[in-house]
Amino acid sequence: MRTRYLLSGLLAAALLSSTAIAQTTGQSTNPPPAAAKSDALAPKLASPHWRASKMIGLNVYNEQNEKLGDINEIILDKDGKVLGYVVGVGGFLGMGEHDVLVEPSKIKFVNEPRRTQTSANNPPANPPAGNPPATRTDGSTTAPRAATEQWYPDHAMLNATKDQLKAMPQFDYNK
Repeated sequence: MRTRYLLSGLLAAALLSSTAIAQTTGQSTNPPPAAAKSDALAPKLASPHWRASKMIGLNVYNEQNEKLGDINEIILDKDGKVLGYVVGVGGFLGMGEHDVLVEPSKIKFVNEPRRTQTSANNPPANPPAGNPPATRTDGSTTAPRAATEQWYPDHAMLNATKDQLKAMPQFDYNK
């Protein structure tokens, strides 16, 4: 009885493997021509470039180094051109936040880490090995950004105060 199961199992395995071998050899002799065309049409991205999904939640500061809010949305037209950034101002944990639409020309994106009062006076004691600290124009140093952080800027700058942004009309997603 056991030999019957063994023989039927071997027969089934032989039939299935011969079908799999025929499929793989048929594919290897005739490569699909569409793969060659997709390589020719793939765009080459110039550096720097950022992912929009990583820019949502990006902190927005003013020239006085005060946090104004963060980017909640990026509004695009039908052609993909950025029409504006929705910046959430004020509130606590998303409650009571005032969303305003800011023109793209008003926001400047910065790759360098934001300066804090303590880091301006005290450069990092132990910079990461293999990556020497970058020297800034003011003579201070800062650790370079990691390769995983190159897909988005460090923060955004907007020449306004929190009160000016709160005085702007609330952005309405329905209009």
